[in-house]
Amino acid sequence: MVNSTGARADNIGTFRSLASQSFVPLRVTADGREPFAAKLSTADADDVVFSEVVARPHLVERTPETIATGGSGYYKLSLLLAGSGVLVQDGREVVMQAGDLSVYDTSRPYSLVFTEDIRNVIMMFPKNRLDLPAPITEQLTAVSLGREHIGLTPVISAFLSQFPAQLSPLTDRVRVKLAHTSLDLVSTLFASILDASADTRDPHQQLLQRVYGYIDDHLGSTDLSPGSIASAHYISTRHLHSLFRQADTTVSTWIRERRLERCRADLLDPGHALLPIAAIAARWGFADAAHFSRVFKNAYGISPSELRAR
Repeated sequence: MVNSTGARADNIGTFRSLASQSFVPLRVTADGREPFAAKLSTADADDVVFSEVVARPHLVERTPETIATGGSGYYKLSLLLAGSGVLVQDGREVVMQAGDLSVYDTSRPYSLVFTEDIRNVIMMFPKNRLDLPAPITEQLTAVSLGREHIGLTPVISAFLSQFPAQLSPLTDRVRVKLAHTSLDLVSTLFASILDASADTRDPHQQLLQRVYGYIDDHLGSTDLSPGSIASAHYISTRHLHSLFRQADTTVSTWIRERRLERCRADLLDPGHALLPIAAIAARWGFADAAHFSRVFKNAYGISPSELRAR
C-alpha cells in the first residue's frame, strides 16, 4: 500500500479523528484555554507510515479502551522538530526537546503531553519489521534515543525530517525502498543503544540478542536449525527453546518469519526485479519454491508473484 494525505483541523474533535485514522485509535484532548489548530500530513509505503504533525498544545493518550479497539503491534518513532513535550510509558518518563528521538509502543498505554506548539515527525511501523526481538526493544520505550548516541542520531534525524512531504512525488517502488532503508536505520540505532547498555541487561536477554544476530547472519543456510544454533552458542537445544518460549515464539517460527521478511523485501526491491522468485527464495533458505509460495501466501495473504506484479 502506498498513499499520501494531508489535512487541517480547526478543532480538537477533527484532529482526534484525523490522528486516530492516520495512526491508531487515540484519545486526544486540548486544555480549551485557546483556539486549537493542527495540520497532519501522512505518507505510507509497505505498512510504514510517515506523518508530520504541526499542532497547538494538546494531550494524546493511548488507553486500555483505545487499545481494545485495535492498532496494537506497532512502534512509533518520534522526531520532535520544534517545541517540547513529555512521553510516558511503561513507568518511564522522558522530556522531549527539539531534535530528540523517542519511541513508544501502541500495544501498551502511553501518553504524550505537549504544553506548547509543536512540529513532530512520526514513523510508525509493525514491531516485527525490525531485526530485533520485541522483548529486547521494549526497554527503549520512553527514553531518549539521541543524547548518548550522537553519531547515529543526526543521520537518522536528517533522513526522517524530510518525510512525509518528500515521499509524495516519488514512484511506488522508490517509496518502498526508502521505507525499508528507514527500518534498517532504526534497527541500527536500536542495536547500537542496546549494545552500549548490554552490561545492564538480563543475561538471558543478552544471550537471546546474540542468538537473533546469529540467525540473521545465517538465514540463507539450509543447515540452520535449533541444533546448529544451540551448538554455536554452547547451550542445549532445550535451553534454546526455553529462551524462545520466554519471547513468546519458537525457533522455527522466528527463522521462518525472518526469511519471509527478507524475501518480501527483495521482491519489492527494484534492484532484484530480474531475479527469479525461486532464486530469491533459495537465497534466504527456502530450497523448495512451491513450499515457499505456500508459506509466503499464508503469511501475507498474497503470492510472491502477485506481490511483485503489484
